[in-house]
Order: sequence, then structure tokens, then C-alpha cells
Amino acid sequence: MQNRTLSARATPIAVATALLAVTQLGAPAHAGVPEQAVRIYNRIAGVPPSPSVLAQMISDINGGNPQAAAALATSDPNFYNVTLKNFVAPWTNRDGTVFVPLNDYTATVIGMVRDDVPFNTVLSGDILYTSNAPGLPAPSISNNNHYQAADTNGVDLKATLVQTTQSAVYGLPAAATAGVMTTYGGASAFFINGTNRAMFRFTMMNHLCHDMETVEDISRPTDRIRQDVARSPGGDSRVFLNTCVGCHSGMDPMAQAFAYYNFDTTAGALVYTPGIVQAKYFINSDNFKQGFVTPDDSWQNRWRAGPNSVLGWSASLPGSGNGAKSLGQELAGSDAFAECQVQKVFQAVCFRAPGNSLDRSAVQSIKANFTGGGYKLKQVFADTALYCKGQ
Repeated sequence: MQNRTLSARATPIAVATALLAVTQLGAPAHAGVPEQAVRIYNRIAGVPPSPSVLAQMISDINGGNPQAAAALATSDPNFYNVTLKNFVAPWTNRDGTVFVPLNDYTATVIGMVRDDVPFNTVLSGDILYTSNAPGLPAPSISNNNHYQAADTNGVDLKATLVQTTQSAVYGLPAAATAGVMTTYGGASAFFINGTNRAMFRFTMMNHLCHDMETVEDISRPTDRIRQDVARSPGGDSRVFLNTCVGCHSGMDPMAQAFAYYNFDTTAGALVYTPGIVQAKYFINSDNFKQGFVTPDDSWQNRWRAGPNSVLGWSASLPGSGNGAKSLGQELAGSDAFAECQVQKVFQAVCFRAPGNSLDRSAVQSIKANFTGGGYKLKQVFADTALYCKGQ
């Protein structure tokens, strides 16, 4: 059988059918439909299906509609309270650990998945999910009490999450909101202290699956590298030209989008100062006084040319702009963003990274369905579970 990547316009049923066909090549002989149904459900929800749900899944698979069977698993509350919570939690902290309380970053991603909100808005939307469960403290930009209480009380996230906006609940200007980057969880982890480069680095890691060493490019211009980067570290300019430039020449022009943001540790809140560059952008200015002095929040993606053009930047976006929202659109508009989401789901659902030509073909098919079908991350979980059901 010859495998090929599906068209971006492929229907969910066509994708499911193709993935099932690919899976059969490596499926154990004893994996009949009931066993496959149980695996699909377990891979998505983390628990076995009830007898009635299992019967419906078997009927759906035998009837040529495996996608409906997988959809039953994504309707289980455990998919939201356990699978998705553990899937997202590592993105919200610098240690990349799952052992953190629920916060607005995690809850917002879970709500977006539940409601099929286009996931390419996760870095740019004026969006926030709160819980309407009784007895919870009001959500606040200054603390995590609302979400911590929901977590402690074991609130059913599928049933109680309600979509709202950061501008309405937190009072941020709508133009200053940038999806999960401007949540309390995101800001307290990545806008705190430092120079705001952390927000860019961890966004690249968590949403494009690239840390800085994988995107180093010493061929980009150096004119927007800030003053705090020494040009002769250790007295050797070659270190700057052959190492430091590789990250900073691309990162600094894009991290400038965050120039008006800070996390105030005293107030415990995100601070946004439109038109006023945060003081952190000028620290260690004596390291190289001739370096770039940040005047505003304008940014430019210089990785659209050179080796990092392979990240697949969108031709429909300008590649430059002002502020975190437009930068979030740039990052989430890339092919690397879509690829990253599918790769992460594959790892979570199949319990391994893609490792052979069949896996890679499946990843491309699932990604085509994701980007061509409205960026529904829930669909990625369903498609991936169908592929891995026989493994």
C-alpha cells in the first residue's frame, strides 16, 4: 500500500478511514473491533468506556464511522479534567512539570478544545475561560484563587467552564490581549523579572516545538540586538558572532513585541503600559552602549528568510507589526505551530514520538485535517487515537 499525505480539504471521515487503513498494517492480529474501541477510549479519556458507550463505539466502527466512536471518548469528562489538564500544565511553568495547580492558561486551553475554538488563536485571542461552579472566588488578574479552588474542589471542567474575555474580566485593553500569553498563568511564569525574552523562548518551545538552539541562525542582521548582550563575551568577539548572534538576531526583534508588558511581583499582577517601554528592556545597557535601544513594541520576523524559513511562515501575514497579539498571530500562523500541536498530541496519545514512515505519514494526514478543518485540537486527539488504536 502506498501512503500519501491527505489534502487539507480532506473530510474527517476520509482522514479517519485512511488512518484506520494505515493502522491495520501494524495492528496485532487479536485486536478486534471491541479491543480497538477500548483502546481508542483509553487513549483519549484515560478510562475504559461504559458498556453502553462501548456498544455504541463498536456499532460506529462496524458501520464505517470510526470518527463518531472517537468523538464519544472526547465527550468524557476525564478527557478534560485529566488528559487535557496534564497535557497543558507543563506549558504553564518554566520547569515543564505537570505538578502545578489549575490556572487560567490551562483552563482556557481546555475550554478552547471543548468548544472547538480555532486553536491558531491561542496566542492572540481576547479569550478566557472561567468556571461557573458555585462557591469559587472571583477570577482575578492578581491571583490564581479562582482556579486553585476549582482544582481543589474537583470541579467538572467540561460542565462548568464558560468562555469570556480577558478584557472583560481582567480589564486589559482588547488590543493588548494575546491569548494564553497574557493570562495570569502565562504572565506570572514568563513575564516575571528578566528581559521578556523568556516569554518568547517558552512560547517557541511550547507552541512551535523549537528551543533556541534549534533555530540558531548567524546570518541575520545584528542591528536590533539589545545593549545587554555583550559583543565580546570573555573578551572574544568570535563567541558573539558565532554563537550569541544565532539566537539574538532573530529573537530580539520579535521579543520587542512584549516591550509594554511586565509581571509585578509586589502586586502579583500583569502590568501593561501602552506607549511606555518597560525598564527591563534597558537593564545592563553598559554591556554594549552601541546596541539597540528599544523605542516601542514594534517587531519583525527576520526568520522569514534564511534557514528558519523552513518553519513555514504564513504568506497571508505581513511578518511584522506591533504588540503581542500580532506576534501571536505570526507564530500560530506558521506550519511549525500546526506540526507541533500534532506531534505533542501524538506523543500524549500514542505514548511515543513518531518513529517511522507510517507514523510520519499519519502525522501529515492529521495535520492536514487540523489546518484544513478549522484548527480543532479535539479532532487531532480523535484522529491520533484512531491511528494508534492497534498499537
